[in-house]
Amino acid sequence: MNRKGVDFTLAQIEPGSWKWRFQIGEAVTTGNTQARLMGLAAHRVQQLIDRELEKPCDLLPGRPDSPG
Repeated sequence: MNRKGVDFTLAQIEPGSWKWRFQIGEAVTTGNTQARLMGLAAHRVQQLIDRELEKPCDLLPGRPDSPG
């Protein structure tokens, strides 16, 4: 799946439990979320991606558009 140019994966590990992963630059972020529906789990990951993209570039190591 893709959100604003960031690819992410979402896999159900048991009913109601999802494992997700995305990468921005060299920084890989992973986690789990609880949701009965895949759409809700995907929405939660998309919100996390949006928050990461809103952070100033100098706070995100490995991001291609960060200085240095």
